[in-house]
Amino acid sequence: MPQPTHVMALKTPSEAELDVTLDEGMKKYLKVCREKLGIVPNVLLSYASRPEKLKTFVSYYNELMLGESGLSKLEREMIAVVVSSTNHCFYCVVAHGQAVRELSGDPELGEMLAINYRVAELEPRQRAMLDFAHKMTVTPSLVEDADRQFLRDVGFSDDEIFDIADTAGFFNMSNRVATAVDMMPNPEYHGRNR
Repeated sequence: MPQPTHVMALKTPSEAELDVTLDEGMKKYLKVCREKLGIVPNVLLSYASRPEKLKTFVSYYNELMLGESGLSKLEREMIAVVVSSTNHCFYCVVAHGQAVRELSGDPELGEMLAINYRVAELEPRQRAMLDFAHKMTVTPSLVEDADRQFLRDVGFSDDEIFDIADTAGFFNMSNRVATAVDMMPNPEYHGRNR
């Protein structure tokens, strides 16, 4: 049975509406997505119903996931999958699971992270990073100095610890929005990098 065909459960703007409501920068951004990815991710179409929120989302997401960091792009995507799996966010597990498959070259890693990241054979650094992101998602009030020190002990700098926390925090927020509006991942994600 295929997933539902809607972008989200709320009204999303049509192509004609996007042409009127989006500024030139956001129109160009969506065009680049189409050219590079072959799709416009449904998260962007969802946020496009609120053009200023779309700009804010794109700016923050790009800085978080593509900006300078001691965390690799793959590590940031791994955090996205583990947090999203913990939150049962269908959209983000599918979309970021595909990114993990692409960046790692491993067609199984995305599923392992989505189902139970503890079964994946990971470097101690990555295991500690994902344990921290998971704890931050499930019991954030229990994160303490010992957790941050453990990350330092496996080689993370304070800036990298901030980036782990920032990435996990962002996906906790975006998972809740995606779930609340019943956002569906683009069907193309399911078959890529298998």
